[in-house]
Amino acid sequence: MGIFSLTKEISVDLGTANTLIIHNDKIIIDEPSIVAIDVRTGKMIAVGKEAQRMWGREPEGIRCVRPLRKGVIADFNAAEMMIRGLIGKASSKNKWFSPSMRMVVGIPSGSTEVEIRAVRDSSEHAGGRDVYMIYEPMAAALGIGLDVVAPEGNMIVDIGGGTTEIAVISLGGIVSNKSIQIAGDDLTADIMEHMKRVHNVRVGNRTAELIKINVGSALTELEEAPEDYIVHGPNQMTALPMEVQVSYQEISHCIEKSISKIEASVLAALEQTPPELYADIVRNGIYLAGGGALLRGLDKRLTDKIGIQFHVAEDPLKAVAKGTGVALKNIDKFKFLIR
Repeated sequence: MGIFSLTKEISVDLGTANTLIIHNDKIIIDEPSIVAIDVRTGKMIAVGKEAQRMWGREPEGIRCVRPLRKGVIADFNAAEMMIRGLIGKASSKNKWFSPSMRMVVGIPSGSTEVEIRAVRDSSEHAGGRDVYMIYEPMAAALGIGLDVVAPEGNMIVDIGGGTTEIAVISLGGIVSNKSIQIAGDDLTADIMEHMKRVHNVRVGNRTAELIKINVGSALTELEEAPEDYIVHGPNQMTALPMEVQVSYQEISHCIEKSISKIEASVLAALEQTPPELYADIVRNGIYLAGGGALLRGLDKRLTDKIGIQFHVAEDPLKAVAKGTGVALKNIDKFKFLIR
């Protein structure tokens, strides 16, 4: 019976940009949070990587949807299809299938009751029997390997696709937290706007994302500078093809405003922190998780600005997913899980 029950347990990091599914301590699904839907029938055509390949290229009759906006479910129907589709992929890969599963799902710490219910309902409709939820900064702390139930303060800054979660954790609870809707997607939007305004070239979401990955930087001076990135796109006025060379200094200037807002939010969260926990944080440092933690020079910039050492998690993209997996194994022990 014990072995049988294992096959029915999964944990899900339901992200704005990517969804990860863990089963038996292994990440079995790591795919974009996108679903392609047939407009006529309302049925799912593709999910994850296949749907991402269609994104921005879909003909009439096919609609590509990102069901999560700013960390919360914006399209309930599409979210349910996406979760069901990704779970279906996971079960076909691992030759297991269960009509009713125990699930742990990561959610933003600023989620309202309505948003929490939307995640629970989507998960239940996708086959979840026992659905537990965990706040993403708490999951990130578990994924990094911190002792969240210890009587000492740890601070996590989880920069995802839709939200940046900042939380101080102690004794298995979130003491102070701030959830802001400035994150990876906003940096991508800044880059799209910059390319249009400065270079007069139109670039899509995917190209802007590639610019961010290849030459994104939080600092104008880097010790190990990446090579300039070549961008191809149509001229806004003439629609003729253009080739633009983009440097990391240029991208650093164009995302400056969004990075400053994240900085200000970290400072605001520190202001709300009780003195004893503040002392622990100064001693332990602050941990960066999520895809945004991979932005070049971000840890150095925050360390210089705030005066507390920032550490980038070992595998920042997978920290929340790993944490949901740890929570799944300790459902009876962890009292902070939400049902």
